[in-house]
Amino acid sequence: MKLTLHVWRQESPDTDGRLETYEADDISPDMSFLEMLDVVNERLILDGKRPIAFDHDCREGICGSCGMMINGIAHGPARGTATCQLHMRSFNDGDEIIIEPWRARAFPVLKDLCVNRGALDRIIQAGGYVSVNTGGTPDANAVPIPKVAADYAMDAAACIGCGACVAACPNASASLFTAAKVTHLALLPQGQPERYRRAAKMVEQMDLEGFGSCSLFGECQEACPKMISLDNIMQMNRDFVKATLLGGAQESNVATGAM
Repeated sequence: MKLTLHVWRQESPDTDGRLETYEADDISPDMSFLEMLDVVNERLILDGKRPIAFDHDCREGICGSCGMMINGIAHGPARGTATCQLHMRSFNDGDEIIIEPWRARAFPVLKDLCVNRGALDRIIQAGGYVSVNTGGTPDANAVPIPKVAADYAMDAAACIGCGACVAACPNASASLFTAAKVTHLALLPQGQPERYRRAAKMVEQMDLEGFGSCSLFGECQEACPKMISLDNIMQMNRDFVKATLLGGAQESNVATGAM
């Protein structure tokens, strides 16, 4: 395959960026998108030019590091995949591909395709701790959890924090990410003591980070590589409203069965 790449290049957060064009020749359809960029970078290095900076780590769709906009779509055209799981067979010989970093005020560009997603970490930190009784390790089935609740909790826990939901949202909202983290613990007994306080603090931190508000457009759900449902946002909103009504004075000690 021969492709024409238009890649966002930006030396640092304080410099202006621009799209630069590169030819990618002899690309195998079986390569992942990141492997294709590796090939382009090898050729740039051999030519004495600066390689394209992009985030990556596990390359197995687990770590969430590799996010980028590909032809205006977060993670590219394949649904339910991270950029590292996107293969070049999703494109045609001769295609032109525009590659850009996430676009959100809360995700400032560090260099080329790399952005600072520390805002997501601070949202998680705002949630605080989970109260767990100390002592010996409990038996696996010592704490009964309804299967429906366990299934919903595991679906929410699948979030890898890549930021695609933010990049895809017209408002640059982090509601789906925050909701996944809130819902995961809200549906389990271990998450009940701080449940409503956690929801309130995480939503507050999300607003402080400069993310936009959620208008339920649904682009976040479509862009999510783990296909996390908008239902989680409803769960977060319910917990946030209850936290507001409680005023932080009370916490629930009863696990919910389902959303």
